[in-house]
Amino acid sequence: MAQRFDRKNCLNTKVGRTSRWAFWLLGAAGLLSLVWFLIRVIPKPSRAAYPCQRVAAPLAGGFVVWALGLLGSVSAFAKAKRNFRRSRYIVAGLCVALSVAGLWLALSLAHDRPAKAEQPERNKPVGVGKGVHPGRVVWVHDPNATDWDGPWQDDGHPWELNNTKQDVVDKMLSQSIQALAGEKSDKKAWDAIFKYFNKSRGKASIGYKSGEKIAIKINLTTCNYNAEFRNVNPQTYEKTGKVDNSDTSPQMIVAVLRQLVGKVRVKQSDISVVDTLAYIPKHYWDICHSEFPLVRYIDSTGRLGRIKAEYSKIVQHWSDAAAQQYNTDYLPKCFAEADYLINMPVLKSHELAGITLCAKNHYGSYIRRPIGWGYFDLHDSLAAYQPAKTSYRALVDIMGHSHMGGKTVLYVIDGLYGGEDWEARPVKWKMPPFNNDWPSSIFVSQDPVAIDCVGLDFLWEEMPHIVRIEAVDDYLLEAAQADKAFYDPDGSGKTLKSLGVYERWNNPRDKKYSRNLGTGNGIELVSLH
Repeated sequence: MAQRFDRKNCLNTKVGRTSRWAFWLLGAAGLLSLVWFLIRVIPKPSRAAYPCQRVAAPLAGGFVVWALGLLGSVSAFAKAKRNFRRSRYIVAGLCVALSVAGLWLALSLAHDRPAKAEQPERNKPVGVGKGVHPGRVVWVHDPNATDWDGPWQDDGHPWELNNTKQDVVDKMLSQSIQALAGEKSDKKAWDAIFKYFNKSRGKASIGYKSGEKIAIKINLTTCNYNAEFRNVNPQTYEKTGKVDNSDTSPQMIVAVLRQLVGKVRVKQSDISVVDTLAYIPKHYWDICHSEFPLVRYIDSTGRLGRIKAEYSKIVQHWSDAAAQQYNTDYLPKCFAEADYLINMPVLKSHELAGITLCAKNHYGSYIRRPIGWGYFDLHDSLAAYQPAKTSYRALVDIMGHSHMGGKTVLYVIDGLYGGEDWEARPVKWKMPPFNNDWPSSIFVSQDPVAIDCVGLDFLWEEMPHIVRIEAVDDYLLEAAQADKAFYDPDGSGKTLKSLGVYERWNNPRDKKYSRNLGTGNGIELVSLH
């Protein structure tokens, strides 16, 4: 039983010692939070919206309020002793109230959401479509793929094999590959996809050749290695936080590996599964490595059988003069040495970008955080910070780099569960045909602009409170019209050509684009249910 609080002898009692330490620890935490917030935010106010600052701000604010209140109270008490009849306590209270109000206003302004975007123009294609069938995006929807009740329902986790059906996911991916190429078998479909891709790069119209390397960029944002976001035990690789939040699901990874190894005949040792900023957690390892033990699994630390990501000598140039004052970015070896890439993000929204799909999946591909110390801040060109149309977008430099977007033979969006905001909180979707169920979808394309446009249209309707911000689609317009702006990610002195076709659908019910309607050469959405 705790001892009673004795005001006179509080420093000599158990409760008194605890209170004293709590008092100073809370004060120290508040002061450190305030210093950290000011150091980071004063040079660049946009950092106030970063997750680390959103954690520090309440502590810093609380410390300031506490300090002002304490000083005001001491001052008021001293003055009251001298002239109690003047009621100086009221003046002190008003000062504290004004301080709190001012601080609240400053923090509120720092965290204001960007301006809301207006409804987009419909069926107005821009750019040049890519792919065996230019601008084609295939959407496969099968509710049987997901059988998870949801978080807090005592039904395990979404990545467990009884909750996400591997055989259904395999069938969905097979259907999508065949529909994308317009072929009747997986083997013929992949052959057509590789032949188109190699020809588009100025090579002969040839398929995959044995010995060529393929890197698969997955998205493990909630498994980030950084201590600020750490949800994985660095010793055991067990996931300990955000356990049910959506990353690229292991069933999707297995489905792609089965296609590559079984249909394309790629050697396991020539395939890399990569997220350079994350831990590949134990449950992913157990599912994927057990079936494909010779595949190279590359992550941030390279422990427990994984391979540590390393830099190459290939430079990523940022087409913004401001980037010249920062450290040079080099691509990881796994991308520089690969012959082909497959980009596998998650269907999710993002507080700062509006959406985070294929293009932004590569923000986790540089062995340094997007806001890494000494490096060009990739977040600065996101929609929340650059709401003006035709602004510089770092995403376009990534999409156009010859060793990144330039090597990507296929884009596959994992929409089995989707996610809300960057941390991908799992929420069931209300819009038809989901009808308060998981989206249970896969999207595939060879056009990086078209597939992100389709993902944007779905997220625009389902998560308007996050997605509908000004310039959410500007990076797609910039990419589609890259030949009209100067993006030179390779440092060649030459600007990019159009990277794909931009368009927004006619309405959320019909989901038709100009090629579906026969009115233009934009996107074609092939829907399979």
